Amino acid sequence: MAFYWSFGTVLLLLAITAPAALMFGFAGASAARSRFAPLSWLGKGYIAIVRGVPDIAFFLFFVIALDQGFEYLRHQWMCPDWDQPIRQGNDFIVCQQAKLPLGNSPQIWHEVYGFLLAVLTFAIVFGAFAANVLFGAMRAVPQPQLETAAAYGLSPRQTFWRILVPQMWVYALPGLGNLWMVLIKATPLLFLLGVEDIVYWARDLGGTKTARFTDYPHGDWRMWYFGALLVFYLMFTRVSEIFLDRVMKKLTHGQATMGGEAQRKAAV
Repeated sequence: MAFYWSFGTVLLLLAITAPAALMFGFAGASAARSRFAPLSWLGKGYIAIVRGVPDIAFFLFFVIALDQGFEYLRHQWMCPDWDQPIRQGNDFIVCQQAKLPLGNSPQIWHEVYGFLLAVLTFAIVFGAFAANVLFGAMRAVPQPQLETAAAYGLSPRQTFWRILVPQMWVYALPGLGNLWMVLIKATPLLFLLGVEDIVYWARDLGGTKTARFTDYPHGDWRMWYFGALLVFYLMFTRVSEIFLDRVMKKLTHGQATMGGEAQRKAAV
């Protein structure tokens, strides 16, 4: 049953991470194109740094730093009288009240906390890639349309929300679609973050089991378990492709793009 529930864990991760990464991406792209130099540097720095760090290194070390950062802030607030160093060699020691979650918390809270850290890490990493896609899509919107909006008296904010944002999705969707596929394939990284996902249970349940460890001894069944994961991922990506194609047709309808031109010729 844990193996079956782990499929729900992966789907829940995608359902939460996708919009969260899109929000990070939109904020990063908006900051990168800002006319306020420090904000533009911040946006471009976020895109460049996160995209430049290997995903595995980021997932292995950033989660630890994030967890320790949360505990450090709680320690400073809840234990101001602490007189011992927090960093003692390789050990990171805070007061018991500052631990996340608390040591006496039920196991479910430890699992939820680990899952939330994983979601935040996925959102930050893939948000940087989404920011790069959206930044390019914003620059792809024809400049004369923005100038026309300004000539009609629209403010920069109105031009951004009414002209730029609605049209940029046409240019951004192919890149975001590819990013969604990469996100699906990256879900096995949950295993590196300590979350018991489908890869963890496939390896654990598929391994050789003797009568000493279980009531259902069997040989090495990992090929069958990982074969089932192969079918799951292929079906999931195929459904995603069909959905993205339909969204793309809807967005390009009536647009002055190659997709919209193809639809116009097909209708003729």
